Amino acid sequence: MKRALVLFVMFGLAAPAHADITHKLSSSVQLNVNSAATQATRLGSSYSVSGSGVDTTDGTTANTISAGTITSGVYAPGTISATQDVPGAAFSYSATYTQADAVPTSAPSVGSVQNFGSMTSNAAGVAGDLAGTITSAGAMTITAGGAGTQATGQFVTELTVR
Repeated sequence: MKRALVLFVMFGLAAPAHADITHKLSSSVQLNVNSAATQATRLGSSYSVSGSGVDTTDGTTANTISAGTITSGVYAPGTISATQDVPGAAFSYSATYTQADAVPTSAPSVGSVQNFGSMTSNAAGVAGDLAGTITSAGAMTITAGGAGTQATGQFVTELTVR
């Protein structure tokens, strides 16, 4: 009876173990080969005239600034002359002009330079020997490709104990 009582007390007082263990393994390889791309920004015309103490003329009409002309999408200002209002008096006069890029007649092709103020062109990537593997043990083998390629390998081990 004493033995039964000792066994009953041992099993009755011992708390059961509660442990959740989760172990996750994941691996991935990402291989990229860039496509050909061209990015262009066409610049527009800008024209500015400012001054004080001067009179302007477009050659035929006093106090006028020429309307100019537009050819192939590019603005060309007309001729402007400025004369001082009072000879010997203070005056200021400024004229600035930025010529626009002409409107292209065809789409740009990769590697060719068009008439744009800002242009970036990249050739297509070359896969070459581009490759990647990951074994079940997590050993990675990544092989570089040609120009314009990227290879990324990842092995993740996650252990959660609650």
